[in-house]
Order: sequence, then C-alpha cells, then structure tokens
Amino acid sequence: MPTYALLVRPALNRVYADSSVDLMAAELTVFGERLLGGRIGGIEPTRIGGVPYLGFEADSLTERDTQHLANLSSAYALFERRDDLLAPVELTPLDKFDDDLVTILKYSGKTNEHFTKLMLNLAVASSDSAGEMLDRKLRVLDPLCGRGTTLNQALLYGYDVAGIDVDGKDFDAYSTFIQTWLKRKRLKHSAEVTRVRRDGKVIARRLAVSVGVSKESYKAGDALNLDFVNADTTEATRFHRAATFDVIVADAPYGVHHGSRADGGLHRGPLELVESAATGWARLLRPGGAMALSWNTNVIPRTALVDALAAAGLTPLDEGAYLGFAHRVDQAIVRDVVVARKAD
Repeated sequence: MPTYALLVRPALNRVYADSSVDLMAAELTVFGERLLGGRIGGIEPTRIGGVPYLGFEADSLTERDTQHLANLSSAYALFERRDDLLAPVELTPLDKFDDDLVTILKYSGKTNEHFTKLMLNLAVASSDSAGEMLDRKLRVLDPLCGRGTTLNQALLYGYDVAGIDVDGKDFDAYSTFIQTWLKRKRLKHSAEVTRVRRDGKVIARRLAVSVGVSKESYKAGDALNLDFVNADTTEATRFHRAATFDVIVADAPYGVHHGSRADGGLHRGPLELVESAATGWARLLRPGGAMALSWNTNVIPRTALVDALAAAGLTPLDEGAYLGFAHRVDQAIVRDVVVARKAD
C-alpha cells in the first residue's frame, strides 16, 4: 500500500506548533472516515531529515482525495514515499483569496488561524455537507465571532458566512478591517453598516458585505455574502431564519465571565452562556448540520459542555478521533473541541 508524508505548516505560535502534528493526526482521521471512505490508515507522526511530518497509508489517492487533504489545517506539502525518496503530490486548496485575509490581523486574544481552520474543517466534515465541501457555497455561522477570524477563513474557502458578537469595539474593528482589505485588494464588492430596528427601536448594528471572487463573478451576481450582527448571541434567531446554516463554528470565551451588554449589564460564565444560547444556535442549523465548539477545559469540564449541547437537541460526537483535540494554549488555558450534529 502506498505511504505518504504530510509536511506540517510552520506555526508562529511555538506552543501551537508543538501540538500541530497531533492535532492534524486527529483531523486527518476524521477526514479519512468522513471524506475518503475509510481508506486511510497508519496515521502516525514521523520525522524525516529532522523535520516533523505526519505519515499515513492509503490506497491510491485520487485527485479529489488530494483536494480534500490540501485543506487540512496545518498541511504544507504532501509527498508519496518511494524508498528513500519523497515524490511531491500536488495540493490544490480551496482558497479563493490571498491568505493574508486570515494572517494579517493581529490582536491580543486572537484565535490561532490554523486552529480556526481546523474547527471549520471538523464541522464541515462531520455534517451532511461533507461531500460538498469542494463544490458548494456552504453557509457558516460563528455566533461568537469576535474580530472575525472564522468569518475570514470561511470567506477564504468561498463560503457564505455570518457572525454575531455583542462587543461593539470588535464589530467596529472588524468592519474597518474587512472594508480596508477589500479596497486594497481591489476586489469588486459592496459593504454597508446599517441599524436593525424592531418595533421602532434600534436593537443591533449590521455589517453586510458582498464580494466577488472575480470581477466577472460579481457582475454575474455570483458574489459571496458576509453578515456580521453586533448583538447578544442568545438572540441569534432574531436575525437569521431557522435551518439555514450548514455548520456553526465558535470559540467560547476562555475566562470566567463573558459580558452580554444587550440589556445593560448581564454577565455570564462561559458554560452559562453556552447553555443559554445553544438551543437557538441549534435551531439555525439545517438538518444534518454540525457544530464545532472550542473552550477552555480549565473552566468547563468536557462532560458539562457535551451535556449542554445534548440538552439543546444536538448529538455530540464524543468518541474516537473526536477526543483527540485537547491541547495547551498557555499556562491558564487548555483548549479542546467538541463536535455535535443536528439530526437529519
């Protein structure tokens, strides 16, 4: 059986770099089961010439197989091992725009972009839309989007994306960033910030962006849509119709408290926030949709978060490779991911 070696993409964050091979091994296992028909085995970290790789075995990889593998979160290059030689295998990732869309923005507390990509991959691969990952413009929601790392990664894939966040400063920062980036890239687009009114009252601000992958696609009306609502995530169903998203990806607050200022000063812990919001998030998922949620295990035990998603009507995937994503972020944060599906 042919054997392969995946070269791991360098990460600027040293702590994440130390975990990236093991994380991609679990991610590759999910891809193998959900996207490649279980034809991948022997997944094991290895070193070649002192450089970390992820080794695996597979029956002859098709072009579509390698297109899927090209989107692994930390994949840099793929080689087929032939005795002592490495034969390059061409990788064609989904990326529709320059990758500085996800790398250029730096700020304190930003979720590592490799990890954000991993969460998006897990949600898509675990959903009924897995087989359409390369072919269809999926709809992605991040209901705790902060300054938009997930929004940018989904846009990079060529997906429609929506975000919700209560922090007005994050909304303003992201609105400024994305409009500046689109202008600098000279991409055909429209962008507008409006006020959302209900019963004569302003309840939120909304950024609506439409952008073409090319001038031709934009003129033809085949644009990508980005929507960011500055509001409390527990009110997500006020801004989006039920059963309209293929996947949800969210990075829960890592600290003890998460502020919801929609009503003037309510403060919740991360678990309370998830418990309050998850039922609404689940309503927004299409049947067969999936959610990937990360959190700090030092603050919330895994069992508590799994129970919260189950109580919201989702089915947690709490076995096998899905238990392989815990890793240290810093002294106070050990991050993990739970994936849950909505019934077909």
